[in-house]
Amino acid sequence: MLYQIYEYQRAMMLAWADQSAQAFANPFSPFAYIPGAKQFAAGWERLHCLSTGCDKPTFGITDIVRDGCVVPVVEEIVSESPFCRLRRFEAPAPGDVQQAVPAVLVCAPLAGHHAVMLREVVVSLLHEHIVYVTDWSNARHIPVADGSFHLDDYVTHVQDFIREIDVAPLHVLAICQATVAALGAIALLASRDETTPSSLTLIGGPIDARRSPTAIGRLASNHPIQWFRRNLVYAVPQPYAGAGRQVCPSFVQLSGLAAAQSAPLWDLYADYCANLARGEAERANSQWQALLDYSAVLDMAADFYLDTVRTVFQEFRLAFGTWHVRGQAVRPQDIRSTALLTIEGELDDISGRGQTHAAHDLCQGLSSRDKRLVNIAGSSHYDLFRGPTWRTKVFPSICDLTRHYA
Repeated sequence: MLYQIYEYQRAMMLAWADQSAQAFANPFSPFAYIPGAKQFAAGWERLHCLSTGCDKPTFGITDIVRDGCVVPVVEEIVSESPFCRLRRFEAPAPGDVQQAVPAVLVCAPLAGHHAVMLREVVVSLLHEHIVYVTDWSNARHIPVADGSFHLDDYVTHVQDFIREIDVAPLHVLAICQATVAALGAIALLASRDETTPSSLTLIGGPIDARRSPTAIGRLASNHPIQWFRRNLVYAVPQPYAGAGRQVCPSFVQLSGLAAAQSAPLWDLYADYCANLARGEAERANSQWQALLDYSAVLDMAADFYLDTVRTVFQEFRLAFGTWHVRGQAVRPQDIRSTALLTIEGELDDISGRGQTHAAHDLCQGLSSRDKRLVNIAGSSHYDLFRGPTWRTKVFPSICDLTRHYA
C-alpha cells in the first residue's frame, strides 16, 4: 500500500510543480512580470524533473577532450540479461594510430543509484582505457516471469562479464557495495584456475563491515532480517512491468540516503539555486546534473537486498570465510595473479575506515609488492568517485596501477 501512496503523492507533486512553473512563465499570468519570474519558473521546472524521476537515465557521454582534441565516444551494449546491461565505452584513436588500450570493467553498486552516478569515473577512465560498466536494471520494470535475483546472481554476472570481455590486460574497478561481489567473483575464478584480471581496485566498500561500523552497518546489525522484510519490502504496483515483484523501493532508499547525507545534499541544492539566481548557467547546470544523478534511483529486488543485508552486514561471511556462492566457497586467499588496490576516504560515513582495506588480510595469496592501499584525507564517500577528490587523488592512483600492470 505504501508504494501506491507514494505514487499518488508523486503525481500530485508533478501537477503542482508544472502549474507553478507555468504561472511564472505564461505571458498571460501576472506572476510572469514580478522580479525573478524567470528564475522561479526555472526552479519549478527543475523540481518537476526531480519529481518525475529518472527511470531510464543515460550516461550522455558523446565525446571527451584528449590532448586538446575532441574525440567522439562510442557506446554500445555488449551483453544483456533482464537484470543488467554491460555497456562498453571507447574513445578510439585516429585510424592511422594503432595502439593497445587496456580495458577496465567498472562494477557499479546495486545499492540504490543507477550506474550513471559513476559518469565522471567513466569519462576519466576513457582517456587511457576502454571502459565497461555494469548497468543494473530497475527491478520495477522486470516482469516476475524473468525470475528472481539474488546476491549470488550479481556475483555470477560479474564472472560472466569478465569471461565475455576476454581481453588482456583487463582491470576491474568496484565501488561501494559492489566491492564484495567483485572480490567474490575473482576469488571464485581463481579457485577454478581460470584467468583472473590483471588488477582489482576496491573503493569505499564493506569488505568487513565489522570495522568502524557506520550508521548503515549498525542499522543492519540491530534488526533481524524479518524486520527488513516487514518494513522495507513492498510489491511493485500496476502499471509497471514488474507488478507483483517484491522490491526495496527506490523512494525508501532515497529517503535513507537523504537522511544520511542531508548536509551535502542541501548544500548542493542551495548552491544550485544561488547560481541559478545569479545567472551563472554553467555552474548551475553542473550542480543540476549532480542533483539529477543523485535522484536517479532504482528499485532493488528484495531477494538481493535481503541477501546483502544478511551476508555483508549481519553475518560478515566474506570476512569470516563462510561465504558460499552457488555451493562454492569464496576463498580470496586463492587469488595469486591479480594486483590489489584499496582506496578509503577518511570521512566516509557509508563504508567505515578499515572496511575496504580488510581485503588485504583476506588476499593472503598475493605478495606485498602486488598490494597497495590509499587513504584519502578529508574525503567523504561520494568524493571518492566524483569531484575534485576523484580527479586529483583517486583517479591518479588507479592510473598508476593500470599502467604498472599493463
